[in-house]
Amino acid sequence: MSTSRPTTVGRTRTCPHCRATILESASVCPGCNHHLRFGKLAADSQRLAKTALKVEGTVRHAPGGEPCEYSVVIEVRNERGEQVARQVVGVGALQPQEQRTFTLSVDLLLKPQ
Repeated sequence: MSTSRPTTVGRTRTCPHCRATILESASVCPGCNHHLRFGKLAADSQRLAKTALKVEGTVRHAPGGEPCEYSVVIEVRNERGEQVARQVVGVGALQPQEQRTFTLSVDLLLKPQ
């Protein structure tokens, strides 16, 4: 008999460390990288991950210009183009000659058969 609770695919919970909404089946929080399960529970929930999308880009502010502000917004849409989620994940400012690098990664997690 397994001591782990059965989970529904896509069910979420809150990370006790960073308070991010994460998948209930996660052994490690993708936001703060804290371990959430150990031992057999972690092994039972182990899944195969595939990075389906990874985009990285750098924004450079021109030298001699005025400071500028930025907002990082992530939006998720379904197959019909309807907005499923939209969230501001970061804001800040760039001084002349400063730069920021942004990375977006989408991982698909598959339960082993």
